[in-house]
Amino acid sequence: MNDFLKYFIIYLIVINLIAFLAMYIDKRRARYGKWRIPEQTLFVLALMGGSIGSIAGMYTFRHKTKKLRFVVGFPVILIMQIILIFMIYNDFIK
Repeated sequence: MNDFLKYFIIYLIVINLIAFLAMYIDKRRARYGKWRIPEQTLFVLALMGGSIGSIAGMYTFRHKTKKLRFVVGFPVILIMQIILIFMIYNDFIK
C-alpha cells in the first residue's frame, strides 16, 4: 500500500469519526436547548468525506431523520463520493 492510500484511509476514518460525533453533539445540544451545530456544517463534514459517519450518526442518534434534505442528501453525497473514488481509481489503473 503506498503512502497516499494509507493517509487517505486514515483521513477518511478521522473525518467520519468527526461527522459521527458532530451528529451526537448536535442531538445532545438539541435536547438541552443549547447552541446547535449549523446544518451547513453537518453537510460540509459529509462532503469532506464524512458521509458514512454522518449517516451512521443520523440513525444511531435518531437525529435529523425527519428532515428530507438529510435523509436524501447524505446518501446522495455518499453515492457521488463512491462514483468519484471509482473514477479516480480507474484513471490510476490505466
